[in-house]
Amino acid sequence: MAASELYTKYARVWIPDPEEVWKSAELLKDYKPGDKVLQLRLEEGKDLEYCLDPKTKELPPLRNPDILVGENDLTALSYLHEPAVLHNLKVRFIDSKLIYTYCGIVLVAINPYEQLPIYGEDIINAYSGQNMGDMDPHIFAVAEEAYKQMARDERNQSIIVSGESGAGKTVSAKYAMRYFATVSGSASEANVEEKVLASNPIMESIGNAKTTRNDNSSRFGKYIEIGFDKRYRIIGANMRTYLLEKSRVVFQAEEERNYHIFYQLCASAALPEFKTLRLGNANHFHYTKQGGSPVIDGVDDAKEMVNTRQACTLLGISDSYQMGIFRILAGILHLGNVEFASRDSDSCTVPPKHEPLTIFCDLMGVEYEEMAHWLCHRKLATATETYIKPISKLHAINARDALAKHIYANLFNWIVDHVNKALHATVKQHSFIGVLDIYGFETFEINSFEQFCINYANEKLQQQFNMHVFKLEQEEYMKEQIPWTLIDFYDNQPCINLIEAKMGVLDLLDEECKMPKGSDDSWAQKLYNTHLNKCALFEKPRLSNKAFIIKHFADKVEYQCEGFLEKNKDTVYEEQIKVLKSSKKFKLLPELFQDEEKVLSPTSATPSGRVPLSRTAVKPAKARPGQASKEHKKTVGHQFRNSLHLLMETLNATTPHYVRCIKPNDFKFPFTFDEKRAVQQLRACGVLETIRISAAGFPSRWTYQEFFSRYRVLMKQRDVLGDRKQTCKNVLEKLIQDKDKYQFGKTKIFFRAGQVAYLEKIRADKLRAACIRIQKTIRGWLMRKKYMRMRKAAITIQRHVRGYQARCYAKFLRRTRAAITIQKFQRMYVVRKRYQRMRATTIALQALLRGYMVRNKYQMMLREHKTVIIQKHVRGWLARLHYRRVLKAIVYLQCCYRRMMAKRELKKLKIEARSVERYKKLHIGLENKIMQLQRKIDEQNKEYKSLLEKMSNLEITYSTETEKLRNDVERLRMSEEEAKNATNRVISLQEEIAKLRKELHQTQSEKKTIEEWADKYKHDTEQLVSELKEQNTLLKTEKEDLNRRIHDQAREITESMERKLVEETKQLELDLNDERLRYQNLLNEFSRLEERYDDLKDEMNLMVSIPKPGHKRTDSTHSSNESEYTFSSEITEAEDLPVRMEQEPSEKKAPLDMSLFLKLQKRVTELEQEKQSLQDELDRKEEQALRAKAKEEERPPMRGAELEYESLKRQELESENKKLKNELNELQKALTETRAPEVTAPGAPAYRVLLDQLTSVSEELEVRKEEVLILRSQLVSQKEAIQPKNTMTDATLLLEDVQKMKDKGEIAQAYIGLKETNRQSPQDYHMLNEDGELWLAYEGLKQANRLLESQLQSQKKSHENELESLRGEIQSLKEENNRQQQLLAQNLQLPPEARIEASLQHEITRLTNENLFYEELYADDPKKYQLYRISLYKRMIDLMEQLEKQDKTVRKLKKQLKVFAKKIGELEVGQMENISPGQIIDEPIRPVNIPRKEKDFQGMLEYKKEDEQKLVKNLILELKPRGVAVNLIPGLPAYILFMCVRHADYLNDDQKVRSLLTSTINGIKKVLKKRGDDFETVSFWLSNTCRFLHCLKQYSGEEGFMKHNTPRQNEHCLTNFDLAEYRQVLSDLAIQIYQQLVRVLENILQPMIVSGMLEHETIQGVSGVKPTGLRKRTSSIADEGTYTLDSIIRQLNSFHSVMCQHGMDPELIKQVVKQMFYIIGAVTLNNLLLRKDMCSWSKGMQIRYNVSQLEEWLRDKNLMNSGAKETLEPLIQAAQLLQVKKKTDEDAEAICSMCNALTTAQIVKVLNLYTPVNEFEERVLVSFIRTIQVRLRDRKDSPQLLMDAKHIFPVTFPFNPSSLALETIQIPASLGLGFISRV
Repeated sequence: MAASELYTKYARVWIPDPEEVWKSAELLKDYKPGDKVLQLRLEEGKDLEYCLDPKTKELPPLRNPDILVGENDLTALSYLHEPAVLHNLKVRFIDSKLIYTYCGIVLVAINPYEQLPIYGEDIINAYSGQNMGDMDPHIFAVAEEAYKQMARDERNQSIIVSGESGAGKTVSAKYAMRYFATVSGSASEANVEEKVLASNPIMESIGNAKTTRNDNSSRFGKYIEIGFDKRYRIIGANMRTYLLEKSRVVFQAEEERNYHIFYQLCASAALPEFKTLRLGNANHFHYTKQGGSPVIDGVDDAKEMVNTRQACTLLGISDSYQMGIFRILAGILHLGNVEFASRDSDSCTVPPKHEPLTIFCDLMGVEYEEMAHWLCHRKLATATETYIKPISKLHAINARDALAKHIYANLFNWIVDHVNKALHATVKQHSFIGVLDIYGFETFEINSFEQFCINYANEKLQQQFNMHVFKLEQEEYMKEQIPWTLIDFYDNQPCINLIEAKMGVLDLLDEECKMPKGSDDSWAQKLYNTHLNKCALFEKPRLSNKAFIIKHFADKVEYQCEGFLEKNKDTVYEEQIKVLKSSKKFKLLPELFQDEEKVLSPTSATPSGRVPLSRTAVKPAKARPGQASKEHKKTVGHQFRNSLHLLMETLNATTPHYVRCIKPNDFKFPFTFDEKRAVQQLRACGVLETIRISAAGFPSRWTYQEFFSRYRVLMKQRDVLGDRKQTCKNVLEKLIQDKDKYQFGKTKIFFRAGQVAYLEKIRADKLRAACIRIQKTIRGWLMRKKYMRMRKAAITIQRHVRGYQARCYAKFLRRTRAAITIQKFQRMYVVRKRYQRMRATTIALQALLRGYMVRNKYQMMLREHKTVIIQKHVRGWLARLHYRRVLKAIVYLQCCYRRMMAKRELKKLKIEARSVERYKKLHIGLENKIMQLQRKIDEQNKEYKSLLEKMSNLEITYSTETEKLRNDVERLRMSEEEAKNATNRVISLQEEIAKLRKELHQTQSEKKTIEEWADKYKHDTEQLVSELKEQNTLLKTEKEDLNRRIHDQAREITESMERKLVEETKQLELDLNDERLRYQNLLNEFSRLEERYDDLKDEMNLMVSIPKPGHKRTDSTHSSNESEYTFSSEITEAEDLPVRMEQEPSEKKAPLDMSLFLKLQKRVTELEQEKQSLQDELDRKEEQALRAKAKEEERPPMRGAELEYESLKRQELESENKKLKNELNELQKALTETRAPEVTAPGAPAYRVLLDQLTSVSEELEVRKEEVLILRSQLVSQKEAIQPKNTMTDATLLLEDVQKMKDKGEIAQAYIGLKETNRQSPQDYHMLNEDGELWLAYEGLKQANRLLESQLQSQKKSHENELESLRGEIQSLKEENNRQQQLLAQNLQLPPEARIEASLQHEITRLTNENLFYEELYADDPKKYQLYRISLYKRMIDLMEQLEKQDKTVRKLKKQLKVFAKKIGELEVGQMENISPGQIIDEPIRPVNIPRKEKDFQGMLEYKKEDEQKLVKNLILELKPRGVAVNLIPGLPAYILFMCVRHADYLNDDQKVRSLLTSTINGIKKVLKKRGDDFETVSFWLSNTCRFLHCLKQYSGEEGFMKHNTPRQNEHCLTNFDLAEYRQVLSDLAIQIYQQLVRVLENILQPMIVSGMLEHETIQGVSGVKPTGLRKRTSSIADEGTYTLDSIIRQLNSFHSVMCQHGMDPELIKQVVKQMFYIIGAVTLNNLLLRKDMCSWSKGMQIRYNVSQLEEWLRDKNLMNSGAKETLEPLIQAAQLLQVKKKTDEDAEAICSMCNALTTAQIVKVLNLYTPVNEFEERVLVSFIRTIQVRLRDRKDSPQLLMDAKHIFPVTFPFNPSSLALETIQIPASLGLGFISRV
């Protein structure tokens, strides 16, 4: 693809800018070939037309994609050019606060002018052992790479640190040396690394000064070689210095200072020891006041003086020499104040008794007159005569300054020599790493001889740098087998030739210096004549004839010729030097000048490339002026050229590593970037040249797997093949048509510059298209969802609207209808009203008319009515009159008629009454009437009676009323009388009333006054009451307030007390943990020192045994693993010592390090004092023990009683045995005496006896079989009960074993006795002193030889004794073998059923052990365990079938036995003798007696004293943990050891207990020393040590430990000894084993963590691989050798299963798991904080997924309550921080509340390092990070950036009693413990 095709619309380019150097712009339209102008838009929005160069048609450089900005390696940039480099450095420095950046093989370091927390020991540990590309750029990474290459390639290394003054060269070199000192350590106890670091303050004080650009500028160059031995530990160092700026001693520019040491002296002038120096303020001296800036802000010169003196002391410069140095420095200051008075133009004098010169002479110890004379005169020597010539004042001042410079230069060299002597290695150097701290390219307004030398040195270094870069590029291409094309790079050899070749600048300068009247002007003319117009690199300024210009690789520099000759000659008058040499009072002064003729020649270096430190000259290779012979004196330029050649030879013989320091601004502002200054330095230091060389070839390099992973999105499925390489080739051929743009190597693909950006563009376009499609689909889906929601909402709205409209329409209809109705009624009303009006009118008219007519008619009718009435009344009267007349006539007629008729009826009645019938008729009617009348009468009687009653009642009432009335009358009469009396009384009373009225008036008046008083009193009282009520209410309110306050205060006090209590509890817990941690760290340090002591003792023994050739004896108790533990130190020392003896035959040095010897002597003295104090305490304890023994003397009778019981039991068994033998003899006699046939006949005595015996034997056999079955079932149940249970108790007795230390003397004595066994024979170390060290060492060597001989003799005797004991053991084993064979023969004679039973018993035992093993093995996999159980059930069914067959066989044998009993009489007597009754009885008893005796075991094991070593050897030293863990019960060795201790306690054998416990502890330590790297071994012995400790507690007899014991276990408690001290020792041993276990698992997990937790893609495809540079990072793609998360989980499973198999306490397992998870979290987080490429959103997702997998593992193992999850909280929060939004203030608040487990430094670091992997992610803004910092400003947390991955939590061992009964423990034969027996 053509480059011009990349210049499309929206492409970003860089254009030059005078202020910012380069500015970013964006193309507004595509570039077409031939265009002369580019349409651009700047970032600030301004449009610009950029004109192309018409000649070159060169397009502006393209800008890299944002994803590549901020890369760790500049070579990872797709476009490699100056603006890209500058922008990348600026972004990293300003935005991310990252000062280090790789540029290929160069580390670019930008000075931040601020202290950064990135140089601590935690950072050093994080970079130690890491590959250079795996971590973020750092000076420590370069140092680690150099250290690693030195060890791997066996080649010396160099770190070249260069840069301008103030760029940070010295600090970078200092940190590199600190890294080596920390990582490697020293090979001896002499603390060489501290001395190497201590050399820095000394060299800074005498070689550094304040300049305008730097407050601590190094004014000399130095090359420090740090020497290492074969183990790559620091053994020494050597320093070479270059071109000290001597002119600074006598002259300083404005705002500059002299060397620091002068100001430190002046600041410390008030010290008593400095009174004789007669110093004062720095402004009092001419040499310190010229710059006008004697004080540096933030620097205390007096304090720095203290540091300088301490460093001198550490480096072995005595106080007398220090005072000598200070006298010389003070003398230089006083010499500068010496003034001269001119006598004439050619001579001058010193004023008489001149005080500065007097002080100078007193300090130097020289004569005043002599020095004053030679300061004003000089000696001229010719061939025949010598002249003394006076000199002018100017020459005298120059001579004085030259003398001061010469003295200071020699003092500087002398100090360097002594520093080198202090750092000199005492052993042979194997390799070295050199650190070159040298000045960078310099150009000022006025450049002189110093700048010329500096730039000359930089030309040489740049040439070496270019060649090395070119070589590396070539090697990379050759290794990958790609076509190599020559890269054109800048070769500065012509410039070097211009300077150093024949007739070069230096050659002409030296030649001019030899001329008698040579001058700067004549030298300049020679330069013009020789080089002007002949060399393109040499030019002459237009306006000067005393200057010249040289075109260096960095820039043109104009040098002023003035002063070149004088500085090159470095002239000092010989007579002045002789005066100083003649000093008698000051011994140091002559030493400065005595070695001037011994200057090292450059040819003295070894011809080979490697320069061994022991043969390298320690003298600085620089100018040595003032030689006696001027002809042989070398000029400064010549010396500098030679030392530079020597330096280049050294560098070429090493592998260089480059550090280029950049000064970001000239004002020392922190984190301020000046682009102009940065570009100048980048051009000068060679970084851009590296970029140019890389860009000329194939700068971008990808492995095939990385390319496939990154650009998989550009491939189709059919393009993906099994071969990754072929796949990549096929894809690249399609993507990039020009094959010259890339090359295929063996393992990598090489791309030209810009091709990765093109691929990234294609990838971004593809991803953008995919994103667009995804966005389109998602947006369509979202739009559809939105449409459906809108549609649903619209329908709902429509429904509601339509309903509303319908309701409105209905309302409208209702209203319309109502309106119509209203209209209807309204209209009806109007019409009706009109109608009614009309009707009313009509009616009114009608009414009037009708009224009129009716009135008329009425009048007429009225008249007619009245007429009718009149007529009626008239006619009525007439009718009534007629009626009355007619009625009267009728009534008269009726009366007449009725009288006539009555008369007739009367006549008839009279006739009838006279007849009978008549009477009867009447009688019938009368009866009825009578009855009626009777009833009436009755009724009337009743009425009468009632009336009578009423009347009687009335009478009674009447009488009562009458009576009442009478009484009333009487009462009235009486009242009348009383009234009369009352009237009399009334009169009297009226009188009294009058009196009373008067009194009443008086009383009322009094009452009124009283009422007024009462009212007043009441008012007053009410007022008082109201006031009291108010006061009461106030008091109540105050009381309530006080109560409320009291309650509030009480609540607050309670809460505060609770908080304080909680805080104090937490603080106490923290203090307890800190104390426990400190104690455990002390234990760890003690064990380390103990191992160190043992190693040193072995080395001393080895050194002693070296002179004797032949076989080297080793102790028989040491196995071969011990030598493996000590690496190859024996071989190394053995090889090194003869070489040293050959090289230094004249020096009689002891083979020991005397400082180490003296330290060991001091340690021995301390141990002896400790031993004496412990011995005194032991004596006191023994006295107490003697008094306590009196109470325990009752035990021997008890022991005697037990022995008597055992003897009686044995006698009883022997008597029973004799009885059986007698019966057998009687039976034999009965059979032998009578051999007749009748003897064996049925009924015979012998037959009956035999039959009785046979039946008894058969019955006994049946009984024994039943007992065997019962005991076998019990045995199986006991074996199942032996299975370990997880019923662990809480740690209630955590520190009781520590608090119950009673008898410390015993354990201390045992421990010291143990130490004495490993110590050499006592030697008289106290007689060592400095005078007799070698002789005493020789005497010690002879004593050691005698000791070895005595040890050889004693070992020979012990060997013979062991041989005899082994022979005895062999004999006993033979006897045991014979006995076993006899038993086997007897077993073979058993009946088949007994054999089957024995085989079944063996099978059951084997299955039980196998079941235990498989249950633990398949604990993590239930399916496999279920399958195993099924197979086990099948085997059990098979065994049951075999048991049924056995029962059938038993029944069959019983039948056969009965048949044999019947036929027994037919057998012969001889056959009967072969089957004796004793055998028949004994055989079934033997298997039964063994289980029966178990009930009598006491849970003790007995062994002989001489078998103790064998016990320790078989049970500890040679025990294989794997076999014990699989086949035996957990903790079996601990149980066996404790049972042995119990037996020794039972015997009350103090010595045996001590010896056994001491041997056990030493044996465990020895095993852990041999196999300390094996996790299984360490875990096994940690478990057994804890079990042993728990047993000592459980059976100690203390009530606190006996709570969970059974009564039988309480009977097994120790009775004679209190082993609390040994419990403490075992607890300490367990702590050491735990710490060793943690170190082992840390070493195992360490390589897996970063790869598995960070680099491996657990979720494939989430994170992409970014383009990388020369420093390739570890690929995130899992290769075959790469660890994954599954590897970590498998390892955790392995750890957990091993600990469970060993029976480790669950609480201890939790602590181990917590420690493992802490290590995983800390290492992962530390690497995350140091790797910019890991801080991305996708990596945060990966980390959170990995953490969830670890949490799932914890849940599966039921370890969530172990505290392990909490240790991962910082890592979890860091992962969340990578994933959360990081834009707004709300996001900042959420981050601050979320990340409470992270420190402020860690949060800010993660945000600074956050890097988008794809273009679709956004970077974190600097303003957002500032907001986070402001919000976290008040948080009080540690400023430390990294977590302490080496931190070990304090371990506790909660008491965990065992439910296992000691008497049931069986000792397997596989342990080889046949010499101990159960008791």
